[in-house]
Amino acid sequence: MKDTVIDIQNRRSVKEYKPEQITDEELMAVLKAGMNAPSGGNKQSPVFIAVQNPEWIKKLCKLNAEIAGAPEGFDVFYGAPTIILVLAEKGVGNPVEDGSLCLGNMFNAAYALGLGSRWINRIRETFETELGKELLKEAGYEGEYIGVGSCILGYPANGFPEPIERKADYYKIIR
Repeated sequence: MKDTVIDIQNRRSVKEYKPEQITDEELMAVLKAGMNAPSGGNKQSPVFIAVQNPEWIKKLCKLNAEIAGAPEGFDVFYGAPTIILVLAEKGVGNPVEDGSLCLGNMFNAAYALGLGSRWINRIRETFETELGKELLKEAGYEGEYIGVGSCILGYPANGFPEPIERKADYYKIIR
């Protein structure tokens, strides 16, 4: 079986990360994987903001935790040193679907590189707030964007989780 298929089948979400930052080469490989995801009509509506700045991460974590109703001090990013925020231009193609495909490619690329990753929700709500809009502007994006999701990245602190049993009726084949 091709390595890509094996990686896809073995990839798991990681909740514990080492504090050390990933390399620039690893980050670029993950970003390029996201950039090469298909998009409806090749509109390429998604944009990525790769955050490694601890102050930005702290602001995003606090805002995301508030939206989630998480207890104060809860780290919604599980200590990951890199967060890739995926947003897409409103009204351009299929923004949520296109951004979701980008995230899927990023997760698979991360695993292939030996990096841990995990989808974190509430990015839509984050970038509907005033602080979220300020952060988007600070990153250099102006206009109407919808938050799709985020990919947290880092070196797994305890390896990758074991696979879980898949439900029996996951698929049907109609011939």
